[in-house]
Amino acid sequence: MSELRVLVDTASAVPAYEQLREQVTTLVTTGALREGDRLPAARALAADLGLAVGTVQRAYRELELVGTVVSRRRTGTVVAAGVSVEEDVRWAAEGFVERALSSGLTPDQALDVVRAALDSVGRSRRTVG
Repeated sequence: MSELRVLVDTASAVPAYEQLREQVTTLVTTGALREGDRLPAARALAADLGLAVGTVQRAYRELELVGTVVSRRRTGTVVAAGVSVEEDVRWAAEGFVERALSSGLTPDQALDVVRAALDSVGRSRRTVG
């Protein structure tokens, strides 16, 4: 069983629940957390991170909605089988959009940032491969 190691920056423009959700999703998709691994109880994780219990519960609910975790009364919250890459990318995109807009970028400016990133990554993959 893997240990959940996450950090939340309460000064960030990205909401704490979203930071937590993104980090757990990344840990699952990279294999650092595996099917059946148990996440800490919401109350315990909230205390460890200095967050409100509702913040952790919201992250867990959103993870459950997309099938990353399942919550059961006796076993708590555990990593579910098979997280979809498309779902992970969609959540990352939504997190980016929230951050971009809350930082004052317009939708067109946010799209420009994405296009520049796609161009940059595309170039680096062509030169490496």
